[in-house]
Amino acid sequence: MAAALAASLPAPQAAPTPAAPTYEAIPASMSKVIDIEADIPLTAVQLDGLAVSKITKHSSDSHSTPVHGLLLGLDLDGILEVSNSFPLPHHASDEDDKTSKGAARYQASMLRSLKEVRADDSVVGFYQSTTMGAFFSQTLIDTQAIHQDKLRHGGIVVVHDISQTSKGNASFRAFRLTAAFLDAYKKRSFSSQSLIDRRMTYSSILEEVPLKIRTNPLLDAFLNTLKTPHSSALPGVHPAESVTSSLPPSFSALDLGNAALTRNLEHTIEALDSYRVEEGNLAYLSRQIAREKARADTYVAKRKEENLARVAQGLPPLPEEDVNRLFKLPPEPSRLESLLLLGQVDAYAKTLEGTSSSNLVKMYAAKADAGV
Repeated sequence: MAAALAASLPAPQAAPTPAAPTYEAIPASMSKVIDIEADIPLTAVQLDGLAVSKITKHSSDSHSTPVHGLLLGLDLDGILEVSNSFPLPHHASDEDDKTSKGAARYQASMLRSLKEVRADDSVVGFYQSTTMGAFFSQTLIDTQAIHQDKLRHGGIVVVHDISQTSKGNASFRAFRLTAAFLDAYKKRSFSSQSLIDRRMTYSSILEEVPLKIRTNPLLDAFLNTLKTPHSSALPGVHPAESVTSSLPPSFSALDLGNAALTRNLEHTIEALDSYRVEEGNLAYLSRQIAREKARADTYVAKRKEENLARVAQGLPPLPEEDVNRLFKLPPEPSRLESLLLLGQVDAYAKTLEGTSSSNLVKMYAAKADAGV
């Protein structure tokens, strides 16, 4: 039986000889990428359409509070390609240990789930929403400093302006901390003399990285079908309504925007008040430090006079005591908060300039159209 079955099977064919493998020369730029230790400067950031839509939706769902999340992708030949993103849970206070641990567990779980479905799970930075361009905050600086210390190429932060999105403008900007500011941040050196020596202002905290958005051709084709007018297939339709489009027309350009202008003025005044309060606190601390230094200098001068008098009398001089131990001189206050508040004031002022100029043109146009 076994011999019959063996005879009925087809004769085995000789295994084909595999062709000799061919290798192509690796470009110089790719050879640097293969080396994980290569120091390739980051020149641009590329946002995928999926990441853009997710960031926009997450930001639009929470108008009142700024939102943040992680960016996933790959840094390739000096270009940071962001292919995906996911939001992080919002918590009111960073001091809450339970909330922080919960956010860390959520982040680890999301990255593990993305890895299981073979999606991009490499963190390359984070994103944050803002309003009217004012994104300077201590939380952003602290988070970006951690990313630049841990991530390859330093990572980036993508700022999305919600107020511009409501006007039909997709406002996405990429930033990273400058080398001078990062050095001062690690040393916690934000005294007046340190800022003068480093020539540091609010404009030198972050440097902007060129950003471009890459869209899928299928997505472009789908959007074109939505905005292309087409004739109605229903019979008896009025000629004015026979041509329709999936995207309704937008009349936001006709809005004079008085509410946005008022809100912008309010934010500008609030930022100026916060800056004035911070400057008042710094002035009070500076006066306190000056008083303590004057007391210490007076004590040192008095001790020197006593020692001179004792030496003239032939007595041994009194031992010099540690002034820092007797007088606890407070350290010079940090001016980082003042720099951040100045950055907010500058951002609100620039937004106010653009909003007021466009609204002024609209008001003149409305006045001319009304024949006033």
